[in-house]
This record gives sequence, C-alpha cells and structure tokens, in this order.
Amino acid sequence: MRISEAATISGLSADTIRYYEKSGLVPAIKRGPDRLRRFSPENIEWLTLLYWLRKTGMPMKEMRRFAELYRQGASSIPERKAVLLRHEVRLRERRADLDQCSKVLAYKIETYKKIEGDLS
Repeated sequence: MRISEAATISGLSADTIRYYEKSGLVPAIKRGPDRLRRFSPENIEWLTLLYWLRKTGMPMKEMRRFAELYRQGASSIPERKAVLLRHEVRLRERRADLDQCSKVLAYKIETYKKIEGDLS
C-alpha cells in the first residue's frame, strides 16, 4: 500500500506520516524497487494508533516513549500498557471537564434565549 492510501486509512496526512517516520515513531516501512514506501498492515495499525493518541492529546514526548518501548519487544508490554492507562485517566479527566464546560455553555445559551424573549 502506498502513502496516499495509508494516509486515507489512518487519518494522518502524508506529510505527518513522513514526519512520524523520520521521528522514529513508526516501525520500519519497507520500500519497493521504485524506492516508494510500501505500508504493511502493521504499519497502518500503528499509524492509526498514533493518529488517535495524538487526537486525544497525548504529547509527542509520550508517543516517542511508547514507540521506543514498542521497539524493545514483548518485555515492554507492561510499561506500554501503563503509558496507555495513564493516558486513559487523563482522557477521563478531560471528558469530565468538557462535560462541565458543556453545562456552563448550555446555561449561558438558555440565559440569552430568555433575554431575547424578554426583548421581543
């Protein structure tokens, strides 16, 4: 699979994929005789994970650490799991904050609707 297909499937842009590859975030991507990248299912799975980790706010430093642990093999699974569990906790906290923000906005919107109704 070529980079354009990998980008479509993973949700990342081709430029981001190239950046992640240069940064060492992606396991080795093979190249064809034409020197173009050939993405394996493992590469696509990894890129998709990176997309969601970044989308959910994981810092690049942690993503690099996670990739480093992955390269260490199965012995690093407990630590990789711990990285993801810590991120999950942050997501739960963020979700709670967003829920509170939503309530505040809903209250304010209702306040403005009442004011507009009184002005009519």
